[in-house]
This record gives sequence, C-alpha cells and structure tokens, in this order.
Amino acid sequence: MNDTPGRNKPGSAPSDGQDDVPAIPGPSSPSEPNDSASQWSKDQPPAGRWSPPTTGRDRPPAPGRAWSTPPQRAGGGQGTPVAPKPGVIPLRPLGVGEILDASVATLRRYWRTVLAVTVPVAVVTQVALMFVQRYLSSEAPTLHADATPAEQLEAASAYLRASVTELAPTMLVSVAASVFVSALLTVVVSRAILGRGVTLSEAWREASPRLPQLLLLSLALPLAAGLLAFVAMLPGLLLGGAGGASLAVLGGAAALVAIVSLLIRFSLASPALMLERQGIVPALKRSAKLVSGSWWRIFGITVLTQLLITVFTMVLTIPFTAVAFAVDGVGTGSAFELTWTYLVVMAVGGIISSSLTYPIAAGVTVLLYVDQRIRREALDVELTKAAESPSQN
Repeated sequence: MNDTPGRNKPGSAPSDGQDDVPAIPGPSSPSEPNDSASQWSKDQPPAGRWSPPTTGRDRPPAPGRAWSTPPQRAGGGQGTPVAPKPGVIPLRPLGVGEILDASVATLRRYWRTVLAVTVPVAVVTQVALMFVQRYLSSEAPTLHADATPAEQLEAASAYLRASVTELAPTMLVSVAASVFVSALLTVVVSRAILGRGVTLSEAWREASPRLPQLLLLSLALPLAAGLLAFVAMLPGLLLGGAGGASLAVLGGAAALVAIVSLLIRFSLASPALMLERQGIVPALKRSAKLVSGSWWRIFGITVLTQLLITVFTMVLTIPFTAVAFAVDGVGTGSAFELTWTYLVVMAVGGIISSSLTYPIAAGVTVLLYVDQRIRREALDVELTKAAESPSQN
C-alpha cells in the first residue's frame, strides 16, 4: 500500500476485496434498513453508504468551490483545490502534526464535554491507586550478604507475588477507566471531525451499547500478550540454571517483538468496533486490514504520541512531587513511608495530568483510523457529503 500523502487510486480495494469494506456509518433514511453492523452510530455522521468513485471527476468539490475553478495563487498562477475543513481536520490524508494538532484542538474546542468525561474517571483512578499504594504496596526484600541462592530466589518470588497483588487491582481499574474514556471520546472526536459538538449525555447514549464488547477487547489484548510472553519464556524457566536464564531472556525478547507487532496491528480495533459497530473479531480483522502496509507509520506516530504524553506527565508531576516532599517529609530514617499527605498531593497531580492526556491519546487513535480510511477508501468523500448535509447540522 502507498501511504505517502495522497490516497490510493480511487475505487481500489483496501485489502482483500471490496465486498468486506463496511458501509460508512450514518443514520438510516426511512427507505433504508438500519444495518447497525456497518454504521458509526444511530445519528452520527457520515451519512449514507460509501461507494468508491470510479474516476477523479466523480469526487465532489470543496464546499463553495468547484474543482474546475481552482483558487488562484498570488501573481495570477493557478493553485490546487483546498480540502474542506468543517471541523478539527481537513478532509484529506493527514500528516503527523495535523493528527496531534487535531487531538489538542478537540480538547480545546469541546473542553466541557471532554473534561466532563476525563476528570471523574481520573479522580476514580487516582483514588484507587492511592489506596492501593497505601495498603498494598510491597517493600523490596532485604537480604544479608551471605544469602544462599535458594534464599535469594525465595525472597524474589515473595516480592513478585506481592507486586502482582498490588498491580492487579490497579490494572483492573486502569483498564475499566481507559475503556470508558476511549468509548466516549471516540464519539466526541468523530463529531469534532465535522465540527459538531456533542453533550455528555449524547456521547453516553452513543457509546454505552458498545462498552461490554470494548471492555472484552481491551482485556483480551493484554492477556494475550502476557500469555505469549509466558509461553516464550517457559522453556528457559523449566530448564533453570544459567542456560535456562539465557534462554528465558531470548524468549522474552522475541515475545516482546511479536507483542509490539500485534498491538500495532490491532491498534485501530477500538475505533472500528465503536464507529462501525463491529464485533470483537471483525474489529480486529478490520484493524489488521487498515494497518496493513502502514505498520511503521502507525508505529512511529503511536510511539511519538506516547513519548510526548510521558514527557508532559513528567513535567506536570515534578512540581507536585516537590510539594509533596516539602509539605510532608516522607522519609523516616532509612525507611520510606507513603503518608496520606504525600499520596493526596501526588493524586492531585495525577488527576490533572490524566484529565489532559486521556483525550490526546484517544484522539490520536481515532484520527489514525479516519486517516487510514481516507487513504484507503476515500472516506473524505462521504465526510464532505455529511458536512454539507443540512439534515445533519
């Protein structure tokens, strides 16, 4: 696939064939059956069903401008038609900067709805993390200098079990929070593409029917990744000794490469499930088809987004960490104690950073999905029609 700016030849199939490309979601007209398996949502753009144009002449002009009369450049030269931009993105293939800018623009334009989603979720998540750190946090084992290998192994095993006990509830809360935020923000971003706002109640009505499937999808991917890593390391763990340890490390490294590859391959399954009303398995297949031929591009944008979010979180957390240590001396002698004052101050910083980074991460995922469909399936044609439709405004 050619994923350089532009799109494939109009009318070309995105993958195996044209028949399995779902229809562009949108509200059904009275004369059409409501095929919920191929629609974004009950009343969500873009309207109608997608059929690829047969020639370049079939593509609609930008609103208010015919393709036959392109805009004039300064000095009398002719320019190229300008893509319409009814919302946060121009309706054409997007660059990396445009995807990131559109995520920020969605937060800025529709901050009331976005923060109404992210702030409560961030509060619940940080409160749960605070109690876990207070009551379930495990301390690193202390061993004397002449501890035997058996004693070292037993201490490491005990610490690992305690860490799993600590991480399990935190991970469950984090997954549930990410599912809720991802579902509602997917609706918000999909409307923002056409410049249409959505209230919290409207977003909930759109997203709530898909939450159980999205939760199963969100749990299935990390569980499958963990199982793959365990299977890859199992021979080395069973062998034991120095050779077994080396084999386990090699198996773990190979599993890491495979896990990253699969996670990127299925990274667009969530918006496919939400916006096309796909099931779990069809959404995974849909993501694999959209990512095919664009793996490195999507991998690079995903990694860049996560790095920017990490840096932003660290910069925002540093002042709260300094305040927490200044207000409450956490150290008592050589021991490290997580006091309530320290935990509360850190939780406030976590709430602020999470509320602002949740929509960026969700927005990038949805916009990557839309961008791939524009490149592969000329989705911008239907988005342009939906933006011009007075019945949708």
